[in-house]
Amino acid sequence: MNILIDIISSTVLFAVPLMLVALGGMFTERSGVINIALEGIMIIGALASCLFMRFLDGIGFGPAHPLFSMLFAILLAAAAGAGFFLLLAFAAVNLKADQVIGGTALNILAPSLAIVITWAIQGQGETTILIPTWARITRATLGLSEGGGFLSDLIYKNLYLTTPIAFLVLIASIILLYKTRFGLRLRSCGEHPQAADSVGINVYRMRYAGVTISGVLAGVGGLAFTMAAGSGFQATVAGYGFLALAVMIFGNWKPINILGASLFFALFKIIGSYSSTLPFLPDFSRVNSSEYIYLMLPYVVTMIVLILTSKRSAAPKAEGIPYDKGKR
Repeated sequence: MNILIDIISSTVLFAVPLMLVALGGMFTERSGVINIALEGIMIIGALASCLFMRFLDGIGFGPAHPLFSMLFAILLAAAAGAGFFLLLAFAAVNLKADQVIGGTALNILAPSLAIVITWAIQGQGETTILIPTWARITRATLGLSEGGGFLSDLIYKNLYLTTPIAFLVLIASIILLYKTRFGLRLRSCGEHPQAADSVGINVYRMRYAGVTISGVLAGVGGLAFTMAAGSGFQATVAGYGFLALAVMIFGNWKPINILGASLFFALFKIIGSYSSTLPFLPDFSRVNSSEYIYLMLPYVVTMIVLILTSKRSAAPKAEGIPYDKGKR
């Protein structure tokens, strides 16, 4: 029973950053801007929020008010991610620069910037920022007594504030994208920006909006990943930004599909981590470095799924094409 609780709770824990970041990528690409800078935005969001939590922990506010402290950290991660990603928005929308090159540049800049900042604050060679224990929501955090059975153990095993926020974001994304005029305008700018402009929609403004939402969600996703990893901030998110891109494509740029894809990839990651304790998995102990075989599983599955689904994926038609108002 304990192993089942561990697998389910850990799957949800690692699915949350994937879902948040993939939803962020969806909003950007639905507006017509290619977003491969998710990895870099996650790093910047995680860096800002982890430094802030370290500060709150040092002054004693964090342990005294854990929920408020986590909420402030999430807001800061969102602001940092959005601010950093506006660099790409300016280059892609105003300067009409190549969006792939711009995203690649941000992915290279982010870890270097994170190392410089952490070294300046903590000393040379010190890049790790530990996550304080009060960041995790426990029964004591909410003033509840211990115990409660299977469901209670499942909920509180790996519960962070980012988890309920992520599912609220999912619901909000569905409503925003399909039930509002903003969502219709955003999607029209990604499919046919000239037609959208002809009926009075400001394509530049909508693309800036899509990029800003993406930066907010990817920044929070970076914080969620850092807490899920458990080892603190280390100037990297272990390729999760690129994995989120695969989730977005596998989910066909649709929120519900992205949820399913996130859980799917997270499950394979957890199976890889718990491979030694799952008796139904084949034993590769006779193979040198056999522990890495199952750790490769989520990335191998990613490549296989993309190969099988790429032809059926329908990306926004104007994705990656700089909009020129004078061109019809």
